[in-house]
Amino acid sequence: MSISAPDPAASAVPSRLSQLLAFHEADPTDAFIIYALATEYRAAEPLRAWEFYQTLLTDHPDYVGTYYHAGKLLEGFGRQDEAEQVYRKGLVVSRKAGQLHAASELQQALNSCLGLDYEDE
Repeated sequence: MSISAPDPAASAVPSRLSQLLAFHEADPTDAFIIYALATEYRAAEPLRAWEFYQTLLTDHPDYVGTYYHAGKLLEGFGRQDEAEQVYRKGLVVSRKAGQLHAASELQQALNSCLGLDYEDE
């Protein structure tokens, strides 16, 4: 029984990040790709993620999914006041879009940000 060497083509599969960056280079205005890049960078490079969230907030203010994650990232940076404003804007946008589940999540995030997420004991 012979053991073959690993296929070099198998290791040449582009990473998800490199694929997203290539898609972004091809169409830098695609909100879904910008959001995917922000998500991809969020854990390891939060400042880089924030750059993409800022682009979404500025250039694609109706992209509802942005608000929750952008607010959480701001909270992680210790920028509670800015997070509060992002959640409040997201509530308006999500309700206007009829995305009530997103609005509910944003309301919970806002309540938590404001310290209003207590439970009865």
